[in-house]
Amino acid sequence: MGNCLGSDEAAELEVVKNSGQPQAATAAPAMAPHKSEGSMSSGSGPSSSSRSAGSSMSSIATTTGRSGGSTSTSSGSRPLRAAAAASYREEEEEEEEEKEGRILEAPNLRIFTFAELRAATRNFRPDTVLGEGGFGRVYKGWVDERTMNPTRSGIGMVVAVKKLNQESVQGLQEWQSEVNFLGRLSHPNLVRLLGYCVEDRELLLVYEYMPKGSLENHLFRKGGSFEPISWNLRLRIAIGAARGLAFLHSSEKQVIYRDFKASNILLDTNYNAKLSDFGLAKNGPTGGDSHVTTRVMGTYGYAAPEYVATGHLYVKSDVYGFGVVLLEMLTGLRALDTARPAQQHNLVEWAKPYLADRRKLPRLVDPRLEGQYPSKAALQAAQLTLRCLEGDPRSRPSMAEVVLAIEAMEQLRVRPRDEAAPSGHAHGHGRSSRPRTGPGRAGSSSHHRQSPSAR
Repeated sequence: MGNCLGSDEAAELEVVKNSGQPQAATAAPAMAPHKSEGSMSSGSGPSSSSRSAGSSMSSIATTTGRSGGSTSTSSGSRPLRAAAAASYREEEEEEEEEKEGRILEAPNLRIFTFAELRAATRNFRPDTVLGEGGFGRVYKGWVDERTMNPTRSGIGMVVAVKKLNQESVQGLQEWQSEVNFLGRLSHPNLVRLLGYCVEDRELLLVYEYMPKGSLENHLFRKGGSFEPISWNLRLRIAIGAARGLAFLHSSEKQVIYRDFKASNILLDTNYNAKLSDFGLAKNGPTGGDSHVTTRVMGTYGYAAPEYVATGHLYVKSDVYGFGVVLLEMLTGLRALDTARPAQQHNLVEWAKPYLADRRKLPRLVDPRLEGQYPSKAALQAAQLTLRCLEGDPRSRPSMAEVVLAIEAMEQLRVRPRDEAAPSGHAHGHGRSSRPRTGPGRAGSSSHHRQSPSAR
């Protein structure tokens, strides 16, 4: 999961009660917590002790899909037209609901057997690995789109299968959090969790496949497969990620994502952004409280200062993390990078003076954009970033406000003088004056860590 800031209470999860529906997950024997991650970036941290999965797993259930009602077939076409109209309205309502997002009462997930997922991934062959992290490896697999049964390689629907590392000490908790949150949340900007497997000591999660990988890869990785992304595409990705967070925050029971970072923003074929990895998600404050108090978890460089200092987690703690990622997208630099000069290790601390000065701002913008961005939009992005990074969470905008602000930036177009700006220059400021060195650029992945259990 990146750089872990600490561990969390094992009892904090809100477990979905067994709904009595068919295909309920069977209890697994006691197992030691494990470790895993991958293309669906997940993480681990220390838990208080090995946990028994029996009571936890038996409380997770699937729900069956909606059954269609009978349609009148009496003589005459009027009843048929009425039924068709009702069906059309229902489809429209479902489409609108899906567009706006919805929260299910219980996870609606397919329960896979370990044998099925082993077959889908060709026995977890190394050449099917999509990524790896603290939670474990993520494998590419193939299933039938209708039945979700495993198919041969290259046939059917591609899925991403996250397999828990047996040595993960907090894998069980995060696995269950992923099921309880992402299994019940449906929104165009959240990665779909399709199903899971719990069998003996094996814990697996099955997601929709995101072929363009993570935003982190496109911003920071070198190589032919990761070309620099344009200004317009960066804004489009930012809007999608912001909408995902706004949905979580505006739900009846607010959800705090708690680990917003570039590696957790995945991209589909059309570069639509979707949030992944809900292993650290937490229900927001209730009863008029402004925050929840919890042990500090997350990733250095992205976690809000008030949370790191006090353990007080606000809904707007997520907004701070969004501001950090927005700054990464603006600059093309990682939030933390020890390969840069000492004063530039922490991107937020170093960049703030440049964000606040429109004359210095061009020195900060990613040179790979080659000046191809509207100067007014860049200034607005800088101002929004500063608002998101405010020290007092009450001074930060809501994610709904952030969405509107970035949508307004998207309406701005590159003006002729911006288009004519030579590569490496903008607004008369030479890129060579950027106060940073080559090693601090995209190639480094150095991070600060608090403990060896880093996510």
